[in-house]
Amino acid sequence: MAALTLAGCAPRDNGSDTSSSSGKLTIVDSQPAGTKTVDKVTWAIVEGEPATLNPAASANLIIPNLCDNLLTLQPDYSIKPGIAKSAEFVNPTTFVIELRDDVKFWDGTPVTADDVVYSLGLNMNPTSQWYGAFALVNPAPGQGIVATGPHEVTVHFVAPDSAFRDALSGQGAAVMEKAYGEKVGAALGTADGGLMCTGPYELAKGGWKAGSEIDTTANPSYWNGKVLAKNLNYTFVSDGSTLTTALTQGEIDGAINVPPSSRSAFQGGAGTLTIGHSTASYGFGPASATGLAANPKIRQALSMAIDRQQYIDTVVNGLGYVQKTIVPEFSFQTMQEAKTYQAGYDALPTPKVDIAGAKKLIKNSGEDVSKPLVVAVPAGATQFLQTATIMQSAAKQIGLSIKIDEMQASDFGALFYDPTKRQGVDFVATQGYLETPGVVGYPSLFVLPADKGGVFNWSNYSNPEVTQHMLAARSATDPQTAANEFVSAQKIFAPDQLQTTLAGTYQLTYLNKKLTGVTTSVAAYDSPWALRLGGK
Repeated sequence: MAALTLAGCAPRDNGSDTSSSSGKLTIVDSQPAGTKTVDKVTWAIVEGEPATLNPAASANLIIPNLCDNLLTLQPDYSIKPGIAKSAEFVNPTTFVIELRDDVKFWDGTPVTADDVVYSLGLNMNPTSQWYGAFALVNPAPGQGIVATGPHEVTVHFVAPDSAFRDALSGQGAAVMEKAYGEKVGAALGTADGGLMCTGPYELAKGGWKAGSEIDTTANPSYWNGKVLAKNLNYTFVSDGSTLTTALTQGEIDGAINVPPSSRSAFQGGAGTLTIGHSTASYGFGPASATGLAANPKIRQALSMAIDRQQYIDTVVNGLGYVQKTIVPEFSFQTMQEAKTYQAGYDALPTPKVDIAGAKKLIKNSGEDVSKPLVVAVPAGATQFLQTATIMQSAAKQIGLSIKIDEMQASDFGALFYDPTKRQGVDFVATQGYLETPGVVGYPSLFVLPADKGGVFNWSNYSNPEVTQHMLAARSATDPQTAANEFVSAQKIFAPDQLQTTLAGTYQLTYLNKKLTGVTTSVAAYDSPWALRLGGK
């Protein structure tokens, strides 16, 4: 367990740490591999109760301990085999997945190619959160994702896709049992329907007590190493103060994304607080294709009215840094053409407060600003409420009015996948992150048309040049061409403030001393793969 630190996710020529208003901190990418066993671990989910555990329909911190992916993301952001022993393009538009032959589902049924075809196929539905990663797969029935052997799956594309392999290290490649999924149908992933996966923990029937907890037990036949905690119980605590008290008093054993405002309390000795690299950032984005938030001038003006450094000091307790756009620098530091990506990022203007300029934009927007803008946040989530409050204060300075809608955590989570939950909402204040390596996939979710993978493009943002450059970057087989095309797209979409980034941040994980030597907690990237209580 390392001491508290903070290294800059900003470009590091020599890997040295940087300073913040909170002092120097040390980045910890992972805990030492676990060796000890424990009967029970109670883990807090700070985002609240998930709407579903279906990997195709939700991203949360529970699913990765239930469902293994074809490939696995490592603490250094590299990718290694998972259920697939190999997964590679054999030509620019043909991708072959070779499966291990020793992996079984919780019920003892061996994983087959048909299970993988079924699981990947769920993401071909535009309602899937992973649809964007599959947007270039041949959509013809029986032509895109096919079983070509008992343990071989072949994926055919309509154009080269440089981002696809990276996506297989995320939940878009979580493998579920076909027979079970077809049996429960639309109930898959719900408290009633459950799941059938291969991961280190099993969700038994009745294990999810809706509104209360999700209780999982160790998979005794887990294929990828010993599971150290016999029982992993998830509780839902979105209120920061309540969570801090429960953690420091030992009522809850651990949590990821703990509130930075509680840093001093966490350093009191009852447990260990670690800070890891992250691709996460706090910000807000438009939730509607109509109204003020859909107008880029309104978004730009609101962005110009917010003091980023003040935001960092007050909301994330200094544990953050000014980030120019939605793709953080950390995400491309190890890429082949990192210098090109860095030069493109450096060329973007650094956000600065400009009240006069913001007022001018409002005046020239052509909008009636007499009605308030509605910003949705999850109830009890301190950082998001503070974000909305700062937005509210900044808006007042430039002639806008903002109303804050504190939604129940389950409703707030559902609005990302259910358009009816977004009715009457103009902006969503949230924390975004890149779940898998690569730079193209994440912004594509927001800037591309829906049929091209823009599943979170709720404002119907449309710029033909951006679309052209983004698709060219994704289909490029040459890394330099891909980098050039992405930088060209970013130069256009970043000023539009489609997703207004207020601060890049770090991942904070708190572990009770009870868990010392038990967990392998990957404190990196703010991704759902941040917790492992068993396996390699």
